[in-house]
Amino acid sequence: MATATAGTTAPVPHTGVAALLRHRALGKLLLLAVAAAVLVPLVNSRWSSGTWPEALTVDLSEPLGKASDWIIDNRDSHPLFLYFFGYVSNGVVLSVRAVYLVLLAAGWAGVTAAAALVAWRVAGVRLAVGTAVSFLACGLLGMWVPTMQTLALMVAAVLASVVLGALLGLAAGLSDRTFRALRPVLDTMQVLPAFAYLLPVVLVFGIGVPAAVLATVVYAAPPMARLTALGLRGADAGVMEAVESLGTTARQRLLTARLPLARKELLLGLNQTIMMALSMAVIASVIGAGGLGDRVYQALASVDVGAALAAGIPIVLLAVVLDRVTAAAGERLGQSDSGWTPWGYAAVVAVAVAVAVAVAVAGRLTDRLDWPEAWLVNIAEPVNRAVDWMTDHLYSGVPYVGGTADWAGHFTTWVLDPLRDGLQWLPWWSVLLIVAALAWLIGTWRTALTAVLAMAAIGVLGVWEPSLDTLSQVLAAVAVTLVLGFAAGVAAARSERCERLLRPVLDVFQTMPQFVYLIPVVALFGVGRAPAVAAAVVYALPAVVRITTQGLRQVDPAAMESSRSLGATAWQQLRQVQLPLARPALLLALNQGVVLVLAVVIIGGLVGGGALGYDVVFGLAQGDLATGLVAGAAIVCLGLMLDRVTQPTERRTKKGA
Repeated sequence: MATATAGTTAPVPHTGVAALLRHRALGKLLLLAVAAAVLVPLVNSRWSSGTWPEALTVDLSEPLGKASDWIIDNRDSHPLFLYFFGYVSNGVVLSVRAVYLVLLAAGWAGVTAAAALVAWRVAGVRLAVGTAVSFLACGLLGMWVPTMQTLALMVAAVLASVVLGALLGLAAGLSDRTFRALRPVLDTMQVLPAFAYLLPVVLVFGIGVPAAVLATVVYAAPPMARLTALGLRGADAGVMEAVESLGTTARQRLLTARLPLARKELLLGLNQTIMMALSMAVIASVIGAGGLGDRVYQALASVDVGAALAAGIPIVLLAVVLDRVTAAAGERLGQSDSGWTPWGYAAVVAVAVAVAVAVAVAGRLTDRLDWPEAWLVNIAEPVNRAVDWMTDHLYSGVPYVGGTADWAGHFTTWVLDPLRDGLQWLPWWSVLLIVAALAWLIGTWRTALTAVLAMAAIGVLGVWEPSLDTLSQVLAAVAVTLVLGFAAGVAAARSERCERLLRPVLDVFQTMPQFVYLIPVVALFGVGRAPAVAAAVVYALPAVVRITTQGLRQVDPAAMESSRSLGATAWQQLRQVQLPLARPALLLALNQGVVLVLAVVIIGGLVGGGALGYDVVFGLAQGDLATGLVAGAAIVCLGLMLDRVTQPTERRTKKGA
């Protein structure tokens, strides 16, 4: 018996080691440790410095400086500028001016009536009333003319974005090779900070409306291209085979099958393009877009919160109205029994135009095209008084808890400074190892390689130290965002009343331009890295809350009922059932929080955030193409790395390892 026992217990240690080696995560770490043990001594013997070695950097300032000088010297004489860019610029100016003159000719009553009619026919009476109230509110705030300027610019930019995005999406949807080639281009267009590509656009087109429209098109076209390609590539295979069996040509299959099947995605692409274009309204004002964005930017320069809010509210109202109308149109087109066709929508638009013309003629005859001055409401003064009160009573000196300035100082001293110093203290090769380990554990070796190459590219560009400074701010902002976002998301998922209370707040936060809420943040927290982090948290929080709420609510009701029948408390259900089953949604919330926080890095550079954000803003202000583009490219690489280490790949999720 003893012999048998000994015989059976002898292989146990070997079995345990084999089990450990078969564990996928541990195997990855062991392989990485072996590679590090071989490579790190070699790297350290060659480049012993803790920071990125200068021998591995590439100086792009000279070639980019020469390119900038060539553009400036030849902008008024080279045929490329005279006969191509010049015509593009003139076409943009004429288009925006034509739309603006039409809106002014329709008058406030004509524009409001036409918009309300379209909203009523597409989405019902409630949205029609909301649309009319929104346009009237723009007039009451004294922002009718700037609103029409912004609307004219947005119409031209959205039309160009839709055409360009649809063409790119059409090519990507019909060709696998084109899809693979366009994917990294679209990724770069969406991740590259707007300020970074404002600089080359301004160099080519100068300050003014053409540069603003074209920068908006670059920013807003990718969603249309992606969703168009998604709709075309996701067409029902059975329907396509049936249509092809009838002997139709490729063009006939596209017009009669693929495009009708993708109409919901096309409307969603239009919706996203409109939202992205409106989010550029303030940023484009930096290069002469005018309109509401210019009013917000001027208020930022003078720290006038009331004026900024008066100009920011119409932007939010436009965004909400256009979002609701286009979303309703997409839902109707997605319903097979709705009876709606593109020709039906065209007829509605034609009727709306006719109504606008009739109202405009009546306004011209009665001399009431312009918004009456007696109907203006001044909100700037009471808002500024409220902000002054908050600054006087909350900025410092609050008993026991201190003030907002004290909080900002403590956050900088206890969180931001140690995090930045810790990252910059780490040897450069250890940072790459940490990135490789995180990316490989959550994905595949390709994921790890992409993340490491993206991080290494930052060092090659020569901006290693400021990139780690930016990374510390992003990590701190993401941590605060996740704590607040997960808490609010859990509360909203478990309480209908809480969700109803949070919904309008989240809508405002998500559509409010970053510049608008940057002003009260600066007024309360001062200038520095802490207010930059606060602005990033406010910008990223709505997406995290919404995704968390949706993920928790989509947990299988059978699992919840089963745990409830076993006597689990609400806390046990949340911790042991909902959170584990909602893991994909929570990881998506983490990923979106990282991406959105990184998007506000540039805005934070305007209020003392420093690092890469300041370099991009400085490059735009000084016309320094090298500084601006290199910092922008570093932000893209940082975003690519963070995306890879926070979002599991499809293969990783399926295997569950």
